[in-house]
Amino acid sequence: MLHALTLILLCQLAGETVVLLTGLPVPGPVLGMLLLLGWLFLRGGISEEVGRTADTLLAHFSLLFVPAGVGVMLHWERLQGQWPAIAAALLLGTLLTLAVTALTMAGAQRLLATVQRRRRGAAGD
Repeated sequence: MLHALTLILLCQLAGETVVLLTGLPVPGPVLGMLLLLGWLFLRGGISEEVGRTADTLLAHFSLLFVPAGVGVMLHWERLQGQWPAIAAALLLGTLLTLAVTALTMAGAQRLLATVQRRRRGAAGD
């Protein structure tokens, strides 16, 4: 587990370093996740150790929201002044996410149905 956690944290550190050195307008952890994804593609998949470590981190995912809650409390005055824009962004973002998810699911179901029909047709020939 220590090796996998080290890999995850090194990818995050690399992402933070690249953003700091280049000034890219992307959060360092996001770039780190992309680097980890690239590493996993190069390796040909997720090792059992990385999978177990990721599952353990996800099981305790709610703890990762504590810093966000602290940030909300720290910037409470700013939030009070800009709540209409924040509420609109949250509402529109949620609706857009729901719509894209629904369309993706519908497309995946159609694709799966088409593949199944082709397999049945090929098996009957």
